Amino acid sequence: MRQIHHWPVVAGLIIVAAMVLWASGMFDKKTPQAVPPPPGSQQATFGCGCFWCTEAIFQHVRGVHSVVSGYSGGTVKNPTYQQVCNQNTGHAEVVQITFDPKIVSFQELLEIFWHTHDPTTPDRQGNDFGPQYRSVIFHHTEEQKAVAEKLKQKLDASGAFSAPIVTEIVAYSGFYPAENYHQNYYRNDPGKSYCSVVIQPKLDKFRKVFKDKLTVPSQK
Repeated sequence: MRQIHHWPVVAGLIIVAAMVLWASGMFDKKTPQAVPPPPGSQQATFGCGCFWCTEAIFQHVRGVHSVVSGYSGGTVKNPTYQQVCNQNTGHAEVVQITFDPKIVSFQELLEIFWHTHDPTTPDRQGNDFGPQYRSVIFHHTEEQKAVAEKLKQKLDASGAFSAPIVTEIVAYSGFYPAENYHQNYYRNDPGKSYCSVVIQPKLDKFRKVFKDKLTVPSQK
């Protein structure tokens, strides 16, 4: 009897599956090269919980050129999302913001940063636990450091929060973009359950409090 060998079919299916995953970005570690920022632009790097939420908020700020989700503050080069989630690289989930200081200042970005997450809970934002979710500002210059420390002291003294601010203010030492499927998470599919249940309420609050900072003025 003639034997039927199935391995070519199986191999073909594996190749097709791999191509689908590649196209979806699951095997694509880094984002494509970004367009060079306009002359005179600056960067800010913030960590305040899940970068999906933070990215969505700062993408709506007037004067912001780009927002890239990624990892900073760790000891491993080019970490993967899984490595960061395993909490053994020291990285925080962050967004790197390229902005026009003539339109929006670093201090204004800080005000949005501090009022769109809970800066009083160490290594935690809502149901997300772990050092990768810590509240942190990676300052790019001594001027950014001074502005951040001054505003932090002012907020603590004013009693703006029910507990002391635990946000770390540390020198920027590098940034690694997250995998492609993390980029533009809310923009790409606002109908996802996480987007509608977690991100949308934060965006609504942001739009209400900072309506004068929106890329498109709020109609509410």
